[in-house]
Amino acid sequence: MTAPADFNDRMLSLGLARVSEAAALACADLIGRGDEKAADQAAVNAMREQLNMLAIKGVVVIGEGERDEAPMLYIGEEVGSGDGPGVDIALDPLEGTTLTAKAMPNALTVIAMAPRGTLLHAPDVYMDKLAIGPGYPKDVVSLDMSPRERVEALAKAKGCKPSDITVCILERPRHEEMIADVRATGAAIYMISDGDVAGVMHCAEPDLTGIDMYMGAGGAPEGVLGASALKCMGGQMWGRLLFRNDDEKGRAAKAGITDLDRVYSRDEMVTADVIIAATGVTNGSVVSGIKQRDTYVETETVLMRSKTGSLRRMIYRNPIR
Repeated sequence: MTAPADFNDRMLSLGLARVSEAAALACADLIGRGDEKAADQAAVNAMREQLNMLAIKGVVVIGEGERDEAPMLYIGEEVGSGDGPGVDIALDPLEGTTLTAKAMPNALTVIAMAPRGTLLHAPDVYMDKLAIGPGYPKDVVSLDMSPRERVEALAKAKGCKPSDITVCILERPRHEEMIADVRATGAAIYMISDGDVAGVMHCAEPDLTGIDMYMGAGGAPEGVLGASALKCMGGQMWGRLLFRNDDEKGRAAKAGITDLDRVYSRDEMVTADVIIAATGVTNGSVVSGIKQRDTYVETETVLMRSKTGSLRRMIYRNPIR
């Protein structure tokens, strides 16, 4: 699906970069301070303020949670000036609240925008995710394969040994069997404590990150953001929603999802052109973190457009007054 004519992604993208920059800068003084909630709230407030300056009729489809759980940037919230194109917004004002509170790597702010009705309205449940970088045959790996089979299939497609493959996995007790299965192939594992949007993005630049594949269960909203990034950067991704109870199944029904076992490909999660911006909060392998100097504060933002496949890295230096 192509974007409608009024979705001028070229012009909207720079505004989106300002949104992610503002969210990152807002929580700069909270890095390493141990207060996850304060850092997240600061990022939310700044992101919402900047979004409302954009000439869009936006609806948050991936946000901080349901309306009764999140006072701002909740799912279904309308943002923007009310003028301009209708758009879907997927966001994580602070991807890695724990990383920020502990001053650990790979915390970032991230936001994606696409034409109205083209981003998967993923409920706030878990999603089983699998992602690889660009250049491979379609569906070379799948969620129906075991972790071992995925590593072996990717190694064959890459023309290397399984021991030459590196897999990114979120370090959680639920992944213990997966980790053991991957290690049994001889493959390396890049373990992350939080931030699986960045984990998915790592797959798109294996020459820089050394990571070939991402797998494991994490938040479904972050899955849509990861799919948005890969649609811009190249690569394949699949996701299947996971439900632990009837309440979570009810959330899916509320989001219009009827097939609870469906496997979504990248282009089924993001069905049209998308733009995405991510700004570093702490230093990471995707973007550098905030640098605070005597006279200025500096951020790095990566800005991507799926329409052109372009990736722009932007340094923003703001004088301290």
